Amino acid sequence: MAEKGKFIVFEGTDGSGKSTQIRLLSQYLQNKGVPVFITHEPTASTIGEVLRACMSGGMDTDERAIALLFAADRLDHIQGVGGIKEKLDAGYTVLCDRYYFSSFAYNGGIVPLEWVIELNRPAMQLLRADLTVFLDVNVEEAMRRVFRRSERERYETVERQMLTREKYLEVFERFKEEENIAIVASETTKEATQEKVRALAVKLFGGKL
Repeated sequence: MAEKGKFIVFEGTDGSGKSTQIRLLSQYLQNKGVPVFITHEPTASTIGEVLRACMSGGMDTDERAIALLFAADRLDHIQGVGGIKEKLDAGYTVLCDRYYFSSFAYNGGIVPLEWVIELNRPAMQLLRADLTVFLDVNVEEAMRRVFRRSERERYETVERQMLTREKYLEVFERFKEEENIAIVASETTKEATQEKVRALAVKLFGGKL
């Protein structure tokens, strides 16, 4: 039976470099012989497709409905066929772009935070990350990166991203005794940021990489 894999979540405001850091860490871990599975939220499921339509403006809906959809998508992501728990049990280290802290920071900045937390209690009880990496970047710089894209999403304004960052820091402080959270400054080069991320991964693996 394979040894259970590690579950590493990447969080951050839009434009913080999560995708790049996940890709670089995946390459590093695989070079060290660690099997890796990369995933993201919203997922590629039917629920995830509805969420992406909401985020892109293709579907206009209430923020509470979005929060509910994210909670449902997350539970399916954890428990479904080919989901996170299945991959972890098969020995894969799972690198996930966003998890329930994203809901706390984004949805919890608009609708009551306590309600959003309660929506996500089942996910928290089922599976917590072994490590949550928050890529902390200057919001103005992050939005400059976002503005280079051809399309923007529901939350991609400077004001909204500043509020989101504040909410992230608020919930990290609240859950710091229950979760393994690392805040990594992401304002230098991607290589320098990756060095910090790799150091966290090596520590998580007990220095055995």
